[in-house]
Amino acid sequence: MSDLTIWTYDWVPPGPRGFVRDLRLRWACEEAGIPYAVRTVPFDGREFNHLADQPFGQVPFLKEDGVEIFESGAGLLHLARKSEVLMPGDAAGAAETEQWLIAALNSIEMVTVPWWFLRMSGDADNGLTGWMAGRLDHMERVLGGQDWLAAGRFTVADLLMADVLRVPEVRAFGDRPATEAYIARITGRPAFIKAEVDQIAGFEAADQARA
Repeated sequence: MSDLTIWTYDWVPPGPRGFVRDLRLRWACEEAGIPYAVRTVPFDGREFNHLADQPFGQVPFLKEDGVEIFESGAGLLHLARKSEVLMPGDAAGAAETEQWLIAALNSIEMVTVPWWFLRMSGDADNGLTGWMAGRLDHMERVLGGQDWLAAGRFTVADLLMADVLRVPEVRAFGDRPATEAYIARITGRPAFIKAEVDQIAGFEAADQARA
């Protein structure tokens, strides 16, 4: 049994399957060959049933040998510091990786998620559309000139950026061939495929228990 445990929900509806953010941590572990276990908290009552572990009632959170971490970005940094597969050991490569990981969260996802929520609520042409288009245009220019975000190779920064950009509504927004090629290349990696299949299989198995 691994000492590293990733916690997720015991079930989610079909829509979010393959996108619940414990997938990011599973994927990182698969890339780096880090053994891990997966445990769950109930989806029903999630707003209150695990606040001691995740103060916003969300997933994922991670536990390992007395270390407890919530938020997927923090968990990814923890895992990246354990393996040079995910982040270079030299100072310059590590800094470049960290800055792009934070950019995925603070410069891209902070725009795409609220845009998506407003769109799902019926406000298709909401006030964030122009802001998001600008951010995605910036990424298209970056990805048009390089295969990887940091250190000239795959890192955890690519893992997170691709996961942010692959959300179907975001991925379909505009014509961005370099970004599309990047997403396809990163999500074609065996580690991503395994992590996604495992997550979806877990939720599908829970369907039987809820039936």
